[in-house]
Amino acid sequence: VQQEPSAETTEGIGINITCSHPKIDAVFTHWYHQIRDHRLELVATGVRGTKPVQDPPGQLSVAADRRSSALWLALWRGDAAVYYCAVGD
Repeated sequence: VQQEPSAETTEGIGINITCSHPKIDAVFTHWYHQIRDHRLELVATGVRGTKPVQDPPGQLSVAADRRSSALWLALWRGDAAVYYCAVGD
């Protein structure tokens, strides 16, 4: 999986995080975040297309060929975290 090494935004301004991979047979794209000193938490899972994300609020988009995805989030100070993309069956 290839993902941007870092991204920053101003509080209340949206951010778009992307990820890509060569695995054509991957069914699901998962996005996780890890807030400092906390465990990894699932943010969103998608197969293809676009769907809303609840917490933090935003939108997940997965390409039709499932080889790339983008997670758009409206972040606030409490949402500062490390975000990870993963693919699998």
